[in-house]
Amino acid sequence: MKQTEVTMVRVYLTEGDHQLGKLLDFLHQEEQVRGVTAFRGIAGFGRSGKAHEASLLDISMDLPLVVEFFDLPEQVERVLHDLNQWVEPGHVVSWSAHVNMGE
Repeated sequence: MKQTEVTMVRVYLTEGDHQLGKLLDFLHQEEQVRGVTAFRGIAGFGRSGKAHEASLLDISMDLPLVVEFFDLPEQVERVLHDLNQWVEPGHVVSWSAHVNMGE
């Protein structure tokens, strides 16, 4: 089985940050990275300890968001350099992975 080494990246935001659209445009239009997915969480909290959660009584508009993408390590390095200019420190996690390229 042929595999290619990639770097996975996970970016943590909240809906209240209003950065999702900007981030998706940046990753898709400007950087053209592979494999971007955005997840909307039902609950979460960060360093501040402020809980962001949805309840049955009200639908919060400040829920956690996770944007995950992967690409070749050298491409991700360029993306992270630019991304670190406008995403709060401590909100971006990355690790090495392998993509199955078939036989």
